[in-house]
Amino acid sequence: MSLAFAMDDGRTARPASLLADVISRQGAPARFAANEELYAQDDQVELLFLVQRGVVRTTRLTLEGRRQVGGFYYPGDILGLETGPLHRFGAEALSEAELCVARRASVRAFAGDTELDRAVLDATRLELERAQSHMLMLGLKNARGKVGAFLLSMAGAGGPMFELAMSRQDMADYLGLTIETVSRTLSQLQNEALVEFPSARLFRLPRRDALEAFAA
Repeated sequence: MSLAFAMDDGRTARPASLLADVISRQGAPARFAANEELYAQDDQVELLFLVQRGVVRTTRLTLEGRRQVGGFYYPGDILGLETGPLHRFGAEALSEAELCVARRASVRAFAGDTELDRAVLDATRLELERAQSHMLMLGLKNARGKVGAFLLSMAGAGGPMFELAMSRQDMADYLGLTIETVSRTLSQLQNEALVEFPSARLFRLPRRDALEAFAA
């Protein structure tokens, strides 16, 4: 399998457009403060969430009490399209966020069983792609490769400046590293002029080709 999954633009929203429209029509706007919970791990699936502004992260606690970050969701992404009755991950706003929230039953009544089931299948496919990308990052042998691949996925194809919405701890919990390792690796990449951070949350990649080479 190609490592191209790890280089996908993690910020690109790919919603089921009709379902997003239905959620907008049937739902209500809601604002969430930084770190405020949308829903908890193992909660009943009752609501659908359409991200309109800000970024949402999904998290899961292991039996040992360690936090794992499952993914990051940007404007246009839909959360809550689970195949089962319970949420496998919890969801929290990374910073202040605006979402449209609709009851799943109302969306099903408006869109119909066929359309909602199609959207669930589409969401399952997209989550599989996210999981494949995540597994490939976790499978890289060293921290430099993992952090490099993560930065490339956050940068996507745009430029020249990119926003890093998540904290260093979020990065660590997503990549299976310690925060100390992430901070040290970012410092190494800056010293090698592979990445520049004008501020804590803004970065650019002056040598993208070189970063891609060792991340791959």
